Amino acid sequence: MIPADTTPAAAELHEEALRRLGLSGRFRIALELSDLTHSFAIAGIRRSNPELTDEQARAELARRLYQS
Repeated sequence: MIPADTTPAAAELHEEALRRLGLSGRFRIALELSDLTHSFAIAGIRRSNPELTDEQARAELARRLYQS
């Protein structure tokens, strides 16, 4: 499915780039994006709670991600 704001030519270029990356390349990018997202979240936690150590900020992120 092509997004409404994307031309068919641009969508094809995107699909070709994903094919060239292969599964391992796409997985690597997903991990990098996950790490980046966690870094941003930890920065936000630290901004709201500057007294927390790095370990405490990571624990708070884990609590927020995995609380039931």
